[in-house]
Amino acid sequence: MTPQSFLLSPELAEFVRASADPPDDVVTDLVAETAAMTAAGDGKPTYQVATEQAAFLTLLTRVARARWAIEIGTFTGLSALAIARGLPDDGGLLCLDRDAHWTDVARRYWGRAGVADRVELRLGEAAELLAQLPRRPTFDLAFVDADKTGYAGYVDALHPRMHPGGLLVLDNTLRAGKVLDPQDDDDRAIAALAASLAADDRFDTVLLPVADGLTLLRVR
Repeated sequence: MTPQSFLLSPELAEFVRASADPPDDVVTDLVAETAAMTAAGDGKPTYQVATEQAAFLTLLTRVARARWAIEIGTFTGLSALAIARGLPDDGGLLCLDRDAHWTDVARRYWGRAGVADRVELRLGEAAELLAQLPRRPTFDLAFVDADKTGYAGYVDALHPRMHPGGLLVLDNTLRAGKVLDPQDDDDRAIAALAASLAADDRFDTVLLPVADGLTLLRVR
């Protein structure tokens, strides 16, 4: 089953999904294969974005007229697929992840969708891979959905590598409501980051109650 926002009842969640562009066979099959994997204990369902969130990422990529994008945390590839579909034919998406097993699934579905030529996958620790990138404006869009304690560092590393006006999108920034009563290091990291970003003059910032919370940062 696709992930569902904790903010919505099952009926409202179904209404939201039905009111977005419907997933095609590629997305449907990817969601089903990922659900089977997570049901067997191979990863967590929350690692995958919801299908309506994927539709939003495609639309956001197009609205932002993004040509070059970067993703930190790919899992089985639904969010990357969504972003790649929003890019122009001469655009590109760089994915950073450390798990070859899950991203092998992603590669298969990128190929089925005909966007594999737009996606470059680099395996390793994201902080190290980011440090290897030129420290100059390169990307129009960034999507971060990885270890939550690393978010603040990823934002700092991405900032000089984003074009002015570029968008950073951070996933899971409501932590199923636990930002109000942090239970672990991930919750505490996201709660602290929210407070710091609200006062950060590098960005225009808004936290949207979409899925498990999406924070959008526009580089000033």
